[in-house]
Amino acid sequence: MSTMSVTNPRPHVIGLTGQSGGGKSTVSGVFAEHGFEVIDADKVAREVVVRGSPCLKELSEAFGREIILPDGTLDRKRLGEIVFYDRESLQQLDGIMYPYIIFRITLKIDSLRERGARFILLDAPTLFEAGADDLCEVIISVTAREEIRLGRITERDGITEEMAKKRFSSQLSEEFFKAHSDHIIENNGSREELIQKAAETADKIKEYYGKCDTE
Repeated sequence: MSTMSVTNPRPHVIGLTGQSGGGKSTVSGVFAEHGFEVIDADKVAREVVVRGSPCLKELSEAFGREIILPDGTLDRKRLGEIVFYDRESLQQLDGIMYPYIIFRITLKIDSLRERGARFILLDAPTLFEAGADDLCEVIISVTAREEIRLGRITERDGITEEMAKKRFSSQLSEEFFKAHSDHIIENNGSREELIQKAAETADKIKEYYGKCDTE
């Protein structure tokens, strides 16, 4: 183990999650501008299923070779069709993927620690479902009224309101996020208002831990 990995203190890991259409991506961008290193859990989820990976092998064993494209990569559309309307299949998918995702996230945290990072934002839509909240000191959730989120999702993803509502029904409730988060950023207004709220939250977290680290 290198001297740097021994002497560098563990960085402060801040979890960012929330409802679909809440505006989490905008908040993540603001935190990056405020000096937070960002780990994008969605990108990690894609990394663990690359061609030839152990995770992809497990998925093919569980859901069949039909989810593998001729070039050996994952057929995301076909896998989505299998699990979208079947809660048991979705739970099986999560049970296979989450351990690989968590392991890779911990490696990224360790790598950032060796580079001297002080603040890391773990941007994860399924932070709680994956158990990734256990890696975090602080949890931030971004929420918005359902009618606002419906408008954002249908426009962004090109899906119907019915499909968007089905997506919402499989996610955690606003009450859950409020009960399990240290900070709630409500995004019922303009993008400028969201950016301001995110900036204020980022500054508060850095100020708090800045004081704690010097005491």
